[in-house]
Amino acid sequence: MSDRTFRIGPIRPPSEANSLLIQVTNGCTWNKCKFCQLYRHTKFKAYSADSIRADIDNIAYWAERVRKYERKGVSAFAWDIEGINAELSNMTDADEQQCMYTVANWLVGGGENVFLQDGNSTALSSGRLTDVLVYLRQVFPQIKRITSYGRAENLSRSTAEDFAELKAAGLDRIHSGFESGSDAVLKRINKGVTQEQQIRAGKAIKNGGIELSIYFMPGVGGKDLSADNAEGTAEVINAVNPDFVRVRTAAVKPGTELYQDWQDGAFELCSDDDKVREIRRVIELAGAKQDAPQITTYLVSDHMINLLQSVEGYIAQGGSNTTDDRERMLGLIDRYLDMPEADRRVFQLLRRTLRAYDLGDMERLGAPERDALRAEVMKENELGWNVRMNGYICRYV
Repeated sequence: MSDRTFRIGPIRPPSEANSLLIQVTNGCTWNKCKFCQLYRHTKFKAYSADSIRADIDNIAYWAERVRKYERKGVSAFAWDIEGINAELSNMTDADEQQCMYTVANWLVGGGENVFLQDGNSTALSSGRLTDVLVYLRQVFPQIKRITSYGRAENLSRSTAEDFAELKAAGLDRIHSGFESGSDAVLKRINKGVTQEQQIRAGKAIKNGGIELSIYFMPGVGGKDLSADNAEGTAEVINAVNPDFVRVRTAAVKPGTELYQDWQDGAFELCSDDDKVREIRRVIELAGAKQDAPQITTYLVSDHMINLLQSVEGYIAQGGSNTTDDRERMLGLIDRYLDMPEADRRVFQLLRRTLRAYDLGDMERLGAPERDALRAEVMKENELGWNVRMNGYICRYV
């Protein structure tokens, strides 16, 4: 790498698609979850504050190069995109080209949000992370939001005061892969965290003034723990009231320990219907206790692996004070579950092969095509069908 490049990690949430990616750690501190192999062969490393500041300085260098192409005062097209592309095409160093492209994409998209990588960026010491946040905002004062991944077990060791310090330094949101709120499921997938730790971490983050976005994996507990997965997750939501719950349908991928458990008969795949019922149960139970505080959590379905991606909104009645998202989402789920099995399978097939986005797309099929698909999908038994759908999901994660 040249002296003008900066590190870029392999992963970020879909909601950070337009964010600048800055790698402050490499890999994952735990790296033992049975469903994940992303960092399996990567040794965790936390970069020094000096090293991260050097990357920020290099980002600033490329930002200056890109800003030469800004058309000030032009509202419709504020950037000379052809000029940027021409300079990128003439670059001979592939790493520098990637760095300039990354910064250009960020600035053209508004240059407002930053995501700190990799899998557990909050594992940096609070002092080191504070230094990085302060310096980043000094160099780029236009930044409106800085976000990071954080592992719940690690986060549970910090206090609300610790998070308030990070908030003051410039950290606005933490994403955390809770995956489930059930201790039985967490143990099965070797998550290395408990429900109690999740709740302690979530409360501290929220009390420290930082937004919290947690992830829920329908189906990750298997068929026998499907109800536990949903009900335990709802318990965490009711205790913490996270700002967001992001749905990530479980994929049992070859090469993972969970896949081996399935092959050995210790794990039974959930059907798409099981996973949809889990989401319904979470929505049903969130805010259901009369003595519970008002739940203002927003359920997000921003990944293509989710079957009913239109099921998105505030999960508790009146959570937004202006909408009835809860009843709308439950209605969409029930509309799907009330369909005949053949039609549910047809929609699953269309969705998993990227030929449909929502139920309306299937309903626009002509009668001959729909009848032919109904006949095709019902040829497989339930196990074979679930295996086939899992295979489709694995393509996209």
